[in-house]
Amino acid sequence: MTTNCIKFTSADIETAKGVGSISTLTFDLDITVEPVASANPMAPTHRVLGRSPRGKLVECGGIWKKQNKETGADYYTLTIRDHCFNANLGKAANQ
Repeated sequence: MTTNCIKFTSADIETAKGVGSISTLTFDLDITVEPVASANPMAPTHRVLGRSPRGKLVECGGIWKKQNKETGADYYTLTIRDHCFNANLGKAANQ
């Protein structure tokens, strides 16, 4: 699988689960993302889960839906806690 990519289970990202990997020079995570149901407009759309050294799923970040102030287009941003990593997300190839 390509690194720094999440493959969602459907085109409706807000309700889709996904798997992927996030890598930098200091860490390399295989991740799972699960949708979050919340009435709070500031809540993330997804929880990001990674595996601990012993193989347990651990929540390590989130994905938020945002809107471009100039164009009004929606986009998603991902944050991984404890690694000072933040990135805007695009769709994986062929998705």
